[in-house]
Amino acid sequence: MTELNTGSAMTDLNTKSQMVDLLGMDRAAMEAFFKSIDEKPFRAGQVMKWIHQFGVSDFDEMTNLSKSLREKLKQVATVRTPKIVAEQISEDGTIKWLLEVDHKNSIETVFIPEKNRGTLCISSQVGCALDCSFCATGKQGFNRNLENWEIIAQMWVANKALGCMPKEERRISNVVFMGMGEPLLNVTHTFPAARILMDDFAYGLSKRRVTISTAGVVPAIDKIKDEVDVSLAISLHAPNNELRDILVPINQKYPLEVLMPSLHRFVEGGHSKKHVTVEYVMIDQVNDRLEHAQQLVELLGDLPCKVNLIPFNPFPNTDYQRSSNNAIHRFREVLENGALNVTVRRTRGDDIDAACGQLAGKVTDRTKRTLHRVDMNLMQNYKG
Repeated sequence: MTELNTGSAMTDLNTKSQMVDLLGMDRAAMEAFFKSIDEKPFRAGQVMKWIHQFGVSDFDEMTNLSKSLREKLKQVATVRTPKIVAEQISEDGTIKWLLEVDHKNSIETVFIPEKNRGTLCISSQVGCALDCSFCATGKQGFNRNLENWEIIAQMWVANKALGCMPKEERRISNVVFMGMGEPLLNVTHTFPAARILMDDFAYGLSKRRVTISTAGVVPAIDKIKDEVDVSLAISLHAPNNELRDILVPINQKYPLEVLMPSLHRFVEGGHSKKHVTVEYVMIDQVNDRLEHAQQLVELLGDLPCKVNLIPFNPFPNTDYQRSSNNAIHRFREVLENGALNVTVRRTRGDDIDAACGQLAGKVTDRTKRTLHRVDMNLMQNYKG
């Protein structure tokens, strides 16, 4: 683990907290800010380009702004960025950064390089309140939602750390809200961050290259198309309510008979190639039986989707085990025979605990949740 000095979030924190933070502003908010200080709205685009495309956080370096405007901005605004506490690099090239967002909490962000793409996995909360039984993040408890700037700062910091400024040199082609937290329990800050990712004055990603992953917050799923129109992934992990209540407890509030119609509403009226990515973690002798595969085929039915089978990634104090390769192969065959489009995710970064379900960060828990194991007797009593 390497200690780094990149970032400036904790510098003069008390002073900066009283100023307007521009890093997390989408274009509408930025234009409103400039109007509020009696400046033309087009300044919003200029400043966004400096911040997001050139990685500039010092107003003095924004040379196409007048000196008087730069001085005004220094008095009322800031571009706050988090400190990189540590960086870890996996044998497969995956990079994980631990970012300090306040004096008590840190989050994790992961960059996954591939031959034709580079994916950044970003966090939306400090910890997670959902307590999914197979996920290390949920076992850390929950502290708070991340603010706009703390979410988009993960993209900003990653580009800096990768040496990918200016825009033409970037290596990050896709961003997934699949890090710590449930993004759709933080739409106030997740949606503006997603808009910045897709803004041509910022990162210019297409809506197909920005994906929000949710455990199933139905009211927020219904808002996505109107608010940000990004791609959607659903953390399903079970084909029936009885099992999903155990693995993904939010299912008790939004059961499958409520969740599935919301997924159909998401794809209706969209682009002809619009679909939902269905994430399904493969846990040995828990959700990987052939009857589960058949139930999944029936559940998904005619939903335009791609099923992503994810081998379970172990973490401390879990009794779960990864499904065998044979079990995953048999499960996949049933799905494909049911006319579903299926991929098996290649595990990346597990040697540095950067794989799916392993992100933990540093969380000052406010939920008073104690680290517990799933009641395996309850699991054994589950009949499928």
